[in-house]
Order: sequence, then structure tokens, then C-alpha cells
Amino acid sequence: MKLLERENAPVPLVVQADLLSVSRASLYYQPAAPDTTELLLKRRIDEIYTEAPFYGARKIAEQLQQEGHSCCRVTARKYMQQMGLEAIVPRPNLSQRNQEHKVYPYLLRGMRIERPNAVWGTDITYIRLTHGWMYLVAILDWFSRFVVAWELSDSLELPFVLSCADAALAQARPEIVNSDQGSHFTSPRFTERFLAAETRISMDGRGRCMDNIFTERLWRSVKYEEVYLNEYNSPREARAGIARYMEFYNHRRIHQALGYRTPAAVYDNPRLLTINDKPKGQEPTLN
Repeated sequence: MKLLERENAPVPLVVQADLLSVSRASLYYQPAAPDTTELLLKRRIDEIYTEAPFYGARKIAEQLQQEGHSCCRVTARKYMQQMGLEAIVPRPNLSQRNQEHKVYPYLLRGMRIERPNAVWGTDITYIRLTHGWMYLVAILDWFSRFVVAWELSDSLELPFVLSCADAALAQARPEIVNSDQGSHFTSPRFTERFLAAETRISMDGRGRCMDNIFTERLWRSVKYEEVYLNEYNSPREARAGIARYMEFYNHRRIHQALGYRTPAAVYDNPRLLTINDKPKGQEPTLN
């Protein structure tokens, strides 16, 4: 009986820390919630960046100060880095490149995209909550603008990107998948999934803001038509709101570039597009 009691006794924290190879102090760590001022500034930085993605930390700090906020350039730069916003280049760089990962060449320059699943693009963006934030990853078919798959996460850990890739590949297999050079997309765990599906991998050139233009336009639509119009009080509300919007975007939102058709209609029936409607690589028509 005494042996059973000893076997069922809780493992001391010192032993747990040793088994996990972590410091004992880390087991007591409780992350502090961001304060109200930080949340307010990050929300406004997100809005400014979405409207003027060519603004760096200096201009964003100046605009915040003109609006009555107390924010210096150093603080603006720190918050932009935490949010994954890269100054000057108009796209979120939500994961820095891992120098040990292979970087693939950009394959799409001058390419004419004439059918669904010829090219998919993927990227990550920041989604604000009332008391925090989340990150959204999506995989977009460039021909039809159809969102093949998407995932939300409260952290930038790799699994939510892999889950999105798995969901997309369960539906179709693209000829090319294009991304930035962030560590999520250069990770062998990500690239091997597409290589196994016989998909070629393309990556944006460093500092080339137009290489993933279709996905950037998706983010603008998501922000202006859904996120900025709502207040998400919890991750559950954010997921419900993004899910509602993605259904609308795919199946009911008409696009000028698609001859005023929906992405789902063109993805399922590409013959709906005339020759003049079809996207031309990096010469997209405005939505």
C-alpha cells in the first residue's frame, strides 16, 4: 500500500525540471498580459501599416505622436517587430529567415497564370483582439483568388502553418507554391509536404514587395471588411468572425478582376473567365 502511494505521489518540481532539461524558474513563469496602452498602440500601428505599408517605424511613430499618442521611434520599432511588420517592405515578415534552411528561387516572374492550382500563395498576418492578438495564415489560389485553406493561432509556432498546408493539400495539389523567406515557409517540415506532392517551391526575393501581391490584397480585404469592423473579445470570437468572412469571401464576394464573379465560382469552373479576365502573373487587375 505504501508503495502504491509512493508511485502515485506527484513528481517534485525539481525532478520535473531536471527531466525536461529546463530551469526550475521557468516552471513558475506566468506570462504577463499586455497593458492597455500597448494594445492600443499595436491596434493603431496595424491600421496605419495596412493603409500605408511603406511607412517605417519613424513615420509610424510620428503619426502616432500627431494623433496624441506617446510613442517614440524605438517603441514603434519594437512593437512592429513583435507584430512581424517589416519596415519599408509592404508585407508582414512574421517569421525571420532561418539561415540553415534552403531558400528556393522565385519562379513566377513574367508567368501567365491560366488555370486553378497552377500557383498557390501563402503568408501570415496579424489579427487584433480586444485583449491581445492572433496570427492568420492562408493559402490562396492565384488564378481564382480562392482561399484553399486557412488557420488561426495565438502564437507563431510552426504547427498552425503545417496544419493549413495539410488542409490545402487534402483538397488539391498545386504546380507551384509561393511564399516569403520566413522560417515557417523555409522549414523542411513545410517544404517537404509540397515536394512530396510534386509541387515546385517559389520564394519571394528579399525586399521585393510585389512578389506576393495577391495574398497582400487578401489581407487588406480581411482587415478592412472584417477585422476592423468588429471587436473580437476572445480567440473563439476571432475564429468565428474569420470563418464567417472567409465563407463570404470565397462564395459571395464578387471580384472585378474575375469579371464580377466569386472566387469559388472561378475555382470550380475556370472557363467562366475570358482571356481578358485571366490574371497575368505580376500584372494583376485591381479587385
